[in-house]
Amino acid sequence: MGMALAQRQPILLPASQERRRFQRVKVDLLGRYMLMDRREYPCQVVNMSPGGIALLAPEIGTLGERVVAYIDHIGRVEGVITRIIPNGFAMTIAATSRKRDKLAAQLTWLANRGILGLLEDRRHERQVPRNPVSRLVLPNGLNLTCRIIDMSLSGAAIGTDQRPDVGTVVTIGKVAARVMRHLEDGFAVEFTRLQHPDSLEDNLTVR
Repeated sequence: MGMALAQRQPILLPASQERRRFQRVKVDLLGRYMLMDRREYPCQVVNMSPGGIALLAPEIGTLGERVVAYIDHIGRVEGVITRIIPNGFAMTIAATSRKRDKLAAQLTWLANRGILGLLEDRRHERQVPRNPVSRLVLPNGLNLTCRIIDMSLSGAAIGTDQRPDVGTVVTIGKVAARVMRHLEDGFAVEFTRLQHPDSLEDNLTVR
């Protein structure tokens, strides 16, 4: 036992340093990953920091093995397996400091979203506004008329010919929102802050 621990010590050290440097955020994200055998497997990320992730995975791999993962809302990350956890493994994220900053921002957003509850969309009933006309402001300052297809306290579907990148923060009426996915006739957004039922329509649409 003592011997095994001594051998594992160097492997655990980077992870514990990592944990001090970056706060780990509990997340519930799906993705897929590829080990050295180039086969793809599904996975679920249970916690993440800009320096590493822990994921539940059907195929574990070996310590030090290189992994490439594609994770919902985060994108492509790669690194090496640093430790084995029950039903999965933890891996480092090899990234430039710029990419780490971006990851930190994405994680902060995901954590805030976690406080609102990950099932927000399903919990909040979608409704169609009485007046569907709104203004869309893009990050480059472009200000356009758009249509609210439907809305809930946590997000909305926007009818427009614009397709901002997923993750882009836009303003709909007076509300800041993040683009979640593209639709046939526009895109879906999640509000950066949960809206109040009494002011939802006033804040979203143009009077």
